[in-house]
Amino acid sequence: MAMLGMPMAGPRVRLAPFEDAHVEPLRAACAEDPEIWEIYPVSMVGAHFDPSLRFLRALPGWTMFAVFDGHGKEGAAGRLVGMTSYIPVPGADDAIEIGATYIAPEVRGGPFNAEMKQLMIARAFAQGHAAIQFRIDTRNTGSRRAVEKLGAALVEVRTADLTTWTGYVRDTAVYRLGSAPAPSNNSN
Repeated sequence: MAMLGMPMAGPRVRLAPFEDAHVEPLRAACAEDPEIWEIYPVSMVGAHFDPSLRFLRALPGWTMFAVFDGHGKEGAAGRLVGMTSYIPVPGADDAIEIGATYIAPEVRGGPFNAEMKQLMIARAFAQGHAAIQFRIDTRNTGSRRAVEKLGAALVEVRTADLTTWTGYVRDTAVYRLGSAPAPSNNSN
């Protein structure tokens, strides 16, 4: 499973293990859409950026990546446009979550996100995970549609699941993508 944290690249997307050199470019990318952070568990803009990033980087078992647009203006390396992570799923050793994802507006809502997720999904399955989980704020309809297009199935909605940095108590839509059919939960 140690291979999860290795770099990945597709025709346009490049994922690199998150390093200190990525901090300032990530700060700039996160500042491109300050309003989006209202629906995230943490804020990555302004005075919130440094403590939130320290928090995310310290979470046990998380594998964090810097996300690069390979077609960026910064040469072959591309421009850092966001972050994403593999996250352990408590009690499910054969599953891994893909989450804590942010990508700048210029690459959001199109083939870039699909390519990024497909790279991560392929790596996770190749490393022996039987299922991929996505946990999304129910208000985030764009992200929900994106994982549905990847073939993930809604398995449950957890009401009052998480209190965000704004104090909002969110409901979380939990999606699953795996080789076996997703279990049905009719409590939504």
